[in-house]
Amino acid sequence: MKTKIQYLIDEIESEYKYTGGMTGKYTLDPKVKTAMINVPRDKFVPKTHVDSAFYNGPLPIGHGQTISQPYIVALMTDLLELETGDVVLEIGTGSGYQAAILSLLCKQVYTIEYVPELADIVAARLNKLGYDNIETKSGNGFDGWPDHAPYDGIIVTAAATRIPEPLIEQLRPGGRMVIPLGKPYSYQELTLVRKNEDGKLDIRDILGVAFVPFQGERDED
Repeated sequence: MKTKIQYLIDEIESEYKYTGGMTGKYTLDPKVKTAMINVPRDKFVPKTHVDSAFYNGPLPIGHGQTISQPYIVALMTDLLELETGDVVLEIGTGSGYQAAILSLLCKQVYTIEYVPELADIVAARLNKLGYDNIETKSGNGFDGWPDHAPYDGIIVTAAATRIPEPLIEQLRPGGRMVIPLGKPYSYQELTLVRKNEDGKLDIRDILGVAFVPFQGERDED
């Protein structure tokens, strides 16, 4: 008899096949699949929604934020094409679920949460669950986390109207960034940004998505 996580993985793989023509990813990377199986999503959702933890959709986590749809978590992780020695920056810790997935695929995850209350909750949660290669902080993700740059991968889990320049600067040559771009509560496009060795960017639209707004975004000089 299939478990809840097995049913969820089946749904994710089905979505991969359906959207492969747009994303270029027809099959779920085996390493990402293993990470998705091994991270207990039910530990990252509020108790009021634990019965829906393995539903392939977003769920509210309070403070106007959500835990992303598992398919989108898998796809964004997959697009980073991480290696075990990589260092990753996440903007928008939320529940900590995405950071936990990343932590099983790379050397170190640094993650920033704009809402202080969520940052405190998730730091305690990740510590309790034993994710010891994740460092969290509360702050404005627009500025990135320059202390640990450059990053092999950067993942943004809120929709920005443009790519923040500090994040481009903190992405190493050869690195990848995945970020949803678009207006709040309007059409958004999941976007893959690859930084070439000469510093130039290759930018590719991947898939239409719906994310909460990027908090702390501001005009740049």
